[in-house]
Amino acid sequence: MAAAAIARSQTVRLPRKIRLALIGYDGHPEEIIRPLARFPDVELVAVADAGSDPRAVQSILRNPLVARARRYPSYLELLRREQIDCVAICNNNGERAAAILACAERKLNLIAEKPFAVSRRELAAVIAAVGKYGIHAGMLLPMRFAPPYLAMKNIVGSGEVGEVAQIDAQKSYQLDDRPEWQKHARTYGSTILWIGIHMIDLMSFTSGRAFTQAASFQAHLSYPELGDMQNVTATIFRLDNGGTATLRMDYLRPASVPGHGDDRLRLAGTRGIVEFQEETGVTVLGPRGKRTVADLPPQGSVFADFLRSTYAAAAPALTWPEIVRANQATLAAHEAAQTGTMVSIQTP
Repeated sequence: MAAAAIARSQTVRLPRKIRLALIGYDGHPEEIIRPLARFPDVELVAVADAGSDPRAVQSILRNPLVARARRYPSYLELLRREQIDCVAICNNNGERAAAILACAERKLNLIAEKPFAVSRRELAAVIAAVGKYGIHAGMLLPMRFAPPYLAMKNIVGSGEVGEVAQIDAQKSYQLDDRPEWQKHARTYGSTILWIGIHMIDLMSFTSGRAFTQAASFQAHLSYPELGDMQNVTATIFRLDNGGTATLRMDYLRPASVPGHGDDRLRLAGTRGIVEFQEETGVTVLGPRGKRTVADLPPQGSVFADFLRSTYAAAAPALTWPEIVRANQATLAAHEAAQTGTMVSIQTP
């Protein structure tokens, strides 16, 4: 199929025109910008730099969609002056909850970077505001829309590996040159909050299990240029069925090896095991022996899912209760590392 025909087949129409604003360029604003070509009814009308890393500002302003939008130094000025329908929030972790609250109070639908907040108090305020003002709120958890993890969820759902009783997950990243906001606890929070939430969501999403308790350790070893940023963490969770889950993360992957990250996920059930690694793909050890899963589901888009469910009455693949649970479990793991205690996880 020709490129133009493929583009037309992937185009998604909405019932009305949507005026979109982007607040901040830290994290993964490409998850917002990249799918816009598929949504001709969505127009990026305004952007706010919101104190973003200067390199991120320079990079994103090269995008013609962003360059054409009206530009503001602060999101409060943008919100005062623009008539918009929807906001994408990609500012730093420490200032995110305030931006979410400012948009919610104006009854604007929003999708934000993760985590929503760096404290339970802030998260409670966000949850209350979403309910009070009746808005749609999404969160940038794009990994759950990736083919390997969708396949793992389907395999568990089929019953092939039985009831998941143990989960093991890894995120190992190259350090690279970190932006300034990630070097300060006030704007970063912690590595558990920043990258842990991806895998914490995936562990629950693929297994169908919820977390009830968390215990964590985290440390900053060597690399004084990192400031407050932790480069090693470990968390253990108790599952709602009494099973266990572990998550280990580091920024120690050597720059000499290809690939920025090494994500791994293993689900051990009562009848078999399903796991994913970049080098081996999705593999299953089950009643029929070992097999590699070659036929994977198609790649999805977290922003497309948000737009369809908010404006086209589609059922969301990422639901509000799931977003709340991911934030609550991640905050519990973060608090456990800070306090050195086992922390119970609140459920919605």
